[in-house]
Amino acid sequence: MEEHQEDLASLSDLDEKSLLESLTLRFNQNQIYTYIGDILVAVNPFKYLSLYEKEVSEKYKYHEKSSLPPHIFAVADRAYQSMLGRLGTGPKNQCIVISGESGAGKTESTKLLLRQLVELCRANSQLEQQILQVNPLLEAFGNAQTVMNDNSSRFGKYIQLRFQNSSVKGAKINEYLLEKSRVVHQDEGERNFHIFYCMLAGISPHDKEMYGLLEPTQYRYLNGRSIQDDAVQHWSAKFGEVSNAMDMVGFEEQEKVDMMTILAGVLSLGNITFETTDSDALKVTEKCQGWLKATAGQFGVEAEELQRCLTCTMSVARGEAIYRFHNQQQAEDARDSIAKVVYGRVFGWIVSKINELLTHTLDSKVELNEIAGILDIFGFENFAVNRFEQLCINLANEQLQYFFNHHIFLMEQNEYKEEGIQWETITFKDNKPILDLFLTKPIGILSLLDEQSNFPQATDGNFVDKLNSKFKANPHYDVVRSHCPLFAIVHYAGKVQYNASGFLEKNRDNIPASIRNLFINSVTPLLSVLFSATISRTGTLMPRRANLQVVDDNFNSTRKQSVGAQFKHSLAVLMEKMFVANPHFVRCIKPNASKLPDLVDRKLVMDQLRYNGLLETIRIRREGFSWRPSFKEFAQSILLLKPNLPLDKDGCMSILNTTELSGWKCGSSRLFFKYWHQEELARLLERLGKAAVVIQKNYRAVSCRRKFLVLLAELRQQAQQEREEEERRQQHLAEEERNRHLLMEQENKRPVSMPVPLPRMRKPQPRPRSILTGAAQVSHPVPVPRPRSKLLEATPFDNDLNKNADPIKPFGQPADEESAKEKCKKRNNTIRWFKETQVRKVAQNGTFPCWFHGMITRRQAEDLLTDDKPVGCFLIRVGQSREGYTLTYRGANRYRHYMIEMQSNGKYVILGEDRAHSSLPDLVQYHTQVGIKPFMELLTMPCGQRCNHEPDYEEFKAMMAPTVAESNEANVGEAVQEELDPVQLELQRLFLPLGQNPALEAHKPPVLKRMFDRRRRIEAAELECKAGQEAELKGRPIPRLYPSIRLAMREIQQIQQQFSESQEQTCAASHKPLAAWKKKDS
Repeated sequence: MEEHQEDLASLSDLDEKSLLESLTLRFNQNQIYTYIGDILVAVNPFKYLSLYEKEVSEKYKYHEKSSLPPHIFAVADRAYQSMLGRLGTGPKNQCIVISGESGAGKTESTKLLLRQLVELCRANSQLEQQILQVNPLLEAFGNAQTVMNDNSSRFGKYIQLRFQNSSVKGAKINEYLLEKSRVVHQDEGERNFHIFYCMLAGISPHDKEMYGLLEPTQYRYLNGRSIQDDAVQHWSAKFGEVSNAMDMVGFEEQEKVDMMTILAGVLSLGNITFETTDSDALKVTEKCQGWLKATAGQFGVEAEELQRCLTCTMSVARGEAIYRFHNQQQAEDARDSIAKVVYGRVFGWIVSKINELLTHTLDSKVELNEIAGILDIFGFENFAVNRFEQLCINLANEQLQYFFNHHIFLMEQNEYKEEGIQWETITFKDNKPILDLFLTKPIGILSLLDEQSNFPQATDGNFVDKLNSKFKANPHYDVVRSHCPLFAIVHYAGKVQYNASGFLEKNRDNIPASIRNLFINSVTPLLSVLFSATISRTGTLMPRRANLQVVDDNFNSTRKQSVGAQFKHSLAVLMEKMFVANPHFVRCIKPNASKLPDLVDRKLVMDQLRYNGLLETIRIRREGFSWRPSFKEFAQSILLLKPNLPLDKDGCMSILNTTELSGWKCGSSRLFFKYWHQEELARLLERLGKAAVVIQKNYRAVSCRRKFLVLLAELRQQAQQEREEEERRQQHLAEEERNRHLLMEQENKRPVSMPVPLPRMRKPQPRPRSILTGAAQVSHPVPVPRPRSKLLEATPFDNDLNKNADPIKPFGQPADEESAKEKCKKRNNTIRWFKETQVRKVAQNGTFPCWFHGMITRRQAEDLLTDDKPVGCFLIRVGQSREGYTLTYRGANRYRHYMIEMQSNGKYVILGEDRAHSSLPDLVQYHTQVGIKPFMELLTMPCGQRCNHEPDYEEFKAMMAPTVAESNEANVGEAVQEELDPVQLELQRLFLPLGQNPALEAHKPPVLKRMFDRRRRIEAAELECKAGQEAELKGRPIPRLYPSIRLAMREIQQIQQQFSESQEQTCAASHKPLAAWKKKDS
């Protein structure tokens, strides 16, 4: 029974009760995943389950569906194999659609799918880790706590992974409709975006002063609520994850500082309040002048200009500037509008920056057709008060439901009719009329909203009245009788009542031109970039490479699209991408509204099963044909069976009739298969592929054996010829030796003549010692190849650092001069890179750490770790042919070499790790406590130098020369000071300041001595604190107007202190008569 329950399409009794019982039974057994054919149903457990460990991930790689229980990793594997054309289909783009209401677990499912896809295509590159860091980064800026979900996505995203040769080569993120109104207002039980709480809990006190941040209770945009003690640690750890994610992706340090400063400015902006002057104009209250100055400093603008933009609007008529002053409500709306648009631009910039950093390595000449997309969009929402954002969110869910219905029901059943397949029509709840209610032109809800937004005097009530008059007869629209502008829509998931207050203003989303000009001229470069960027038709920021000459025209155009029009266009683009891809569906179910584990609300689950149409889905998956390839597509996918197969109906039938498949049907132009047929065909092709590999292996073995025997015969013949040649040569030498002996005998038989005196020879001159005779010269020994043992000493031939040594080529092979030159060039470039950019970062107090060993070879590094070094000993060396480092580690039974990459932002990352470090010492310190993946090996002992007095390698000596020169200069300075005249030294001692002369200290009275000691300690503490702060700020980026921010924060604190003191005095004065009365009565 349990085996059948894994796939609900195989249920014998198909009704709502059996469906609910099956899901509940599996949920109670912690089996949260269930199949409906090839569709996955996932129930949110609201607790941790050990279903996602490394061992489980490995099991679901290239697995058969029937061999393992349902899992979300199986969906990722199926999409990846389908994209590569390994499941009986040709290569095609894939998309995974994750749907469900808010709190059903869509965001976590997206992270798991992304992780498994990266694991499947692992190519050991840093890009994969960067892609995995995108989700926590976007979560911090785009997710928030709502009534229904503690980590609710307040935006939609479509992540596209681009592949080449089965390896990921880039990624792109499309974001949809960020809920910007949450920045300035949250309902009861809800919170602002996560990043604000991360900043306030995770930033150090000194950095808070630098950014101009105070306690959370000080900020109106956070509803004045504090962060509970048990949540501080959570948000602090979350901030560390966000900072690390930005470092991993490649954000610059100055960009991070500017972004944090702008976000601090958004919080400060919310605390500005207004009051009227004598001339009925508005101004910032005296109590909030500090907040105005702080906001101006954080935004990098003038405080007076910011106040003018908040309190009045300037327009130009006939060349004359006209100022129109705001009332109280208009000024507050302008303030909140600035906060929303600034936060929205920051979020758009983050997405644009991520896309830029994750695609900068792509070759524009190489076309990447293989794409896998994951859609994670906001779930269906029905709150107590539903606003414009909920309308757009529910419209997106309507569009996804239509896509699901169209793909599963409408398109499939239409093909049955066209192809003449006998089929009993399955009815389903079609939501096309609801989409028409929203999207039809010119009388759809969004079109009417745009029409009313174009009239400056139109109100939200007028908009609702127009809706009531147009759609009162529509069955999906309900008129609500109320004093408030209310209307209701009957969605596919139920009836939702909307409050239209603020619809027109949110749809316009206008910001005054004066605000834009103010921020374009900001001294903070990031803010200037945000407000000078081009806005696309979908409402997102265009990349940096956009033409800046058309920015002004696009932004200030009178045809600027409304928020509703942008969202409508973005949905159309999304649907266009999804309709050309092969979809995989994940339907997420929320078991209860209380967010509690091990609890099932049967009514809530049944409602979700009904409006998702899962009962009808089970029927069509059980009775229908989910895989419907054309004859040509099918024939091309099985060419392995018959290479000369004709690509028509007869060719396909000739193959299928030889298989054991049953239940398939043939139409007029395509074949119809059940969802399990695809896997069976893939298994058959895999078996044939393995057989082909065996045949190829044996054929190549026989072929190579024949070639080997031929070569062996040729070598034997050549050796025989050489032996015969050697014998002939020996005979020739013997013959010459005999002739020489005969000549000598003939010479001896001649008569002896008288001796002739020889000429006198000169005395030989002494020869230099360095010149040796030919017999004394020692020839180089022939090099012997060194075995690849990790524990043997290196031979002289392994050390290629000796530039004067003669290159000895093994077996007399000619030298490859080009490769040698290229190798030398790379080496010199690496040395130059290290000297110019890395020496100051690696050196500590003028010396290199003992674990740093310059530019040595792999074998030299292993030899240094062989001399009785313990497990965990390590060293770091410079790469010889690349700009980076290698960490060599001595393991229990082998050595490991970890590559250390340099990020574009100057951070150091071990390849495959998910953490970036600001320096090599920080990296070493971190991994002494946290093991290096995947073996979790700890660095325990650094490998020191062979010599204790000076470094062992030439690179060290050359690079430490400047340090030695600096120390020599210091010694010279000390020597000059020692050579000063004793009289001069005595005068310096006498004229020391009062508190620094030891001779006068002895005659000081004890009272004065204690006073001076106390003053000296205070001054020393202040100097030490100031020096520490300056040392900390030195070398790291700070906000552009840091002094102005610091002064403004001091002013705020002074005003708050005065206010609290005045309150205390008021309370004391109010209690004083009561105290006197009590005293008199007693």
